[in-house]
Amino acid sequence: MNATTDSPRITGKRPGLPYAPLVVFDFDHTLYDGDSGSHLFKWLIDRAWWRQLLALLVVPVAGPMVAWLPTRRRGISVFVWIGTIGLQRLPDLDALIDAYVATHADAIRSRLLPVALEVFQRHRAAGDSVVVATGAPPELARAILAFVAHEDVPVVGTLVGPKFGALGALRHCHHAMKMTMLRDAGYTGPVATAYTDSSADLPLLQAAQRPVVVNPKASRVAMFRRVLPPGTPILNWGCPGRAGNSNGNW
Repeated sequence: MNATTDSPRITGKRPGLPYAPLVVFDFDHTLYDGDSGSHLFKWLIDRAWWRQLLALLVVPVAGPMVAWLPTRRRGISVFVWIGTIGLQRLPDLDALIDAYVATHADAIRSRLLPVALEVFQRHRAAGDSVVVATGAPPELARAILAFVAHEDVPVVGTLVGPKFGALGALRHCHHAMKMTMLRDAGYTGPVATAYTDSSADLPLLQAAQRPVVVNPKASRVAMFRRVLPPGTPILNWGCPGRAGNSNGNW
């Protein structure tokens, strides 16, 4: 079977077309208002007083690392490690993620952006091949979309595994690696449309036939206009504190 043209999971052929258009959504600040991974790992740390204490002790070092873009991933990994000390298997983390989503469904639902979900659902109804690509563990976006938004959709995310007595990122679904992980997951056809807020997703936006920037930071708008094709939509889907045209077409 040819994964690009024959697999219904990947292409979901639309009548009259050789393949279904591939549409890629980022998750945080695109479908979800905020950083879903940070919310999860704060909850994981808050499970025990000693995790909270350890997090406080490392804040003077790890905090500035998180704030500075070149070291942000390393700083975040420190808090991920604290939140997962004692976990050695991915299924254990997935079970905790499911419990977190189930017990915070109302708060999570309030963060899902209605306009974004409407666009998401339109693409699926049109027969497009829709996939979410996120820097968070894939089970987090999958659980949120399934349990809260009742959407069952493929998710490509950061590969997590054992690291120093806890769990950590083995392969981070970020920047150019996001495109690599999409291809490795079988999404080898052209990207018809890509939606994201982040400058870290420039490789994805530049690969897309139709890039769409949604809910960007105001400080990034000029850069997006400079490096993306003229007329690229820069939209706001109801994400407070973010830039973009709230009246634009998707």
